Amino acid sequence: MTRAFLIVLDSAGIGGAPDAGRFFNGTQPDTGANTLAHIAQACADGRAGAGRSGPLRLPNLDRLGLGAAIALASGDAAPGLGCAPQGLWGAATEVSPGKDTPSGHWELAGVPVPWDWHYFPDTQPAFPPDLSAAVARAAGTDGILGNCHASGTEIVARLGEEHLRSGWPICYTSADSVFQIAAHEQAFGLDRLLDLCRAVAPMLHDMRVGRVIARPFTGAPGQFTRTSNRRDFAIAPPSPTLCDWISGAGGTVHGVGKIGDIFSMQGIFDTVKGSDAELMGDLSRLVDGAEDGSLTFANFVEFDSLYGHRRDVSGYARHLEWADAELGALIARLRPGDLMLITADHGNDPTWIGTDHTRERVPVLGAGVGVRAVGQVGFADIAASIAAHLGVPSQGPGKSFL
Repeated sequence: MTRAFLIVLDSAGIGGAPDAGRFFNGTQPDTGANTLAHIAQACADGRAGAGRSGPLRLPNLDRLGLGAAIALASGDAAPGLGCAPQGLWGAATEVSPGKDTPSGHWELAGVPVPWDWHYFPDTQPAFPPDLSAAVARAAGTDGILGNCHASGTEIVARLGEEHLRSGWPICYTSADSVFQIAAHEQAFGLDRLLDLCRAVAPMLHDMRVGRVIARPFTGAPGQFTRTSNRRDFAIAPPSPTLCDWISGAGGTVHGVGKIGDIFSMQGIFDTVKGSDAELMGDLSRLVDGAEDGSLTFANFVEFDSLYGHRRDVSGYARHLEWADAELGALIARLRPGDLMLITADHGNDPTWIGTDHTRERVPVLGAGVGVRAVGQVGFADIAASIAAHLGVPSQGPGKSFL
């Protein structure tokens, strides 16, 4: 028997998406964005020295073939990443019409998105009156705060005190297809916030809004802090995913990070949440203890949430170097017959204009199957390959590269 581990380094794109010109940050198309290559270039040029120094050091990922994957995807040079590949390596291209979390993860799991997502306009108010009224009704308040595009930390700092005074939920969106509700864990109540998001999610999903996100925070004015009790209420995938294929065949799927939320727990046996550091510990325990025939599906979101959106090049580089060391230790503990694939769901180039994701190809790096160049593949091919490795029939459009 064998096991599989699918690790998503959220937003760690490698440039080169052929349709990047159709996706924008503000008025600038994403053409030329390259998350990992541009971070490596910034490190080599001495422009990423906060909390670290020197060239980008990712020896374990580069040993698998990261530098070669970047060159394959985009033709860009990534200083410091030039090892001859010793693992499975390639680059994957997305076909779903979005550069967001659900689109990327669903397609990695074998189900490209068959519709266009709904996005709210960057106006104030951003939401139609009937939606705002429905949220207020569900919250038991006379109205909502925010009603705009905003950064989560910025809007909580700006409206948190008014939220405490009025009791109204803070509602905002971004360039993604999301509706986010922030509320104070104690004053508003965490359970009340989750119940509110759960109540309004069907209305948002009917609009083809991908996720309703609960954004709890604590603290006092001037010291508000978002907590780790975030919860995503995502629209359900339109057809069975890799998780369903495996569970339907009698295998077990373990979710690490926000995987359970992204897939509405469909086909997933259990899930753990927490900071990336905590999740790496959970992944480590599953590398040592997951059952034969299982898939462990992990997402490490802080590349995206803490560093990509905030355009923090040094922070992103530090987090990559931390993850490289941690993953190197896990790769060394894989059992004979195991497969570990490391990839991403989209880009979020911290050197780029704006604060939104960037449309990019993603790396496909693998340990456990020897040296193998798989070339340019599709996101859905990753699902087909894991299914083939576990001996489970693939039900999606992808083709195995194993």
